[in-house]
Amino acid sequence: MGIEEKLPAGVLLTTVEKIAGYARKSSVWPATFGLACCAIELMSTGGPRHDLARFGMERASNTPRQADLMIVAGRVSQKMAPVLRQIYDQMSEPKWVISMGVCASSGGMFNNYAIVQGVDHIVPVDIYLPGCPPRPEMLIDSIVKLHDKIQNMKLGVNREHQITELEEAGLRRLPLAGGGAGVAAGAPHAAGRPQLGLLDQPAEGPTPGGTH
Repeated sequence: MGIEEKLPAGVLLTTVEKIAGYARKSSVWPATFGLACCAIELMSTGGPRHDLARFGMERASNTPRQADLMIVAGRVSQKMAPVLRQIYDQMSEPKWVISMGVCASSGGMFNNYAIVQGVDHIVPVDIYLPGCPPRPEMLIDSIVKLHDKIQNMKLGVNREHQITELEEAGLRRLPLAGGGAGVAAGAPHAAGRPQLGLLDQPAEGPTPGGTH
């Protein structure tokens, strides 16, 4: 009994975008970029316990021209950054990037001149995966989220409109408000007075009725 037995009258209606998204998400070939201890967790994800082959991703490409997903597992040094960018440029379009671990995402504990403080300085990142190192289950969860993103990705002009809308939505976001205890500067205080921000505090001076 196949899927045709579950369909009413053997007819299934869908869109080209849905078919293309389903085909893309079901045939993602990763170009693994293991740089540190996160790569051990990445390797264990492909083992029999977690079975990355369930998603059709068991083929780790040795050439970037046959891959469309880069999993950056570990810290990126300044010397490795141009190599990573070259491999990313050689990957086929459309392509995606998962930043695996806190070191790849923000530099982690290596806050020094030798380590890039976030791989998004080198390549655009689609999914940020926290952890030091993240477990295989966390990587699988990020892959599932990436599959959902690929499935719902628009095509052609619709994709350009989607990107424009996302950029405009990002620009419309208000910056984090200053002030103490999470209260925006100028917001009404409990006593009916505006909450003073850090720069609005009165200068030190002699207090009334006392000495400085």
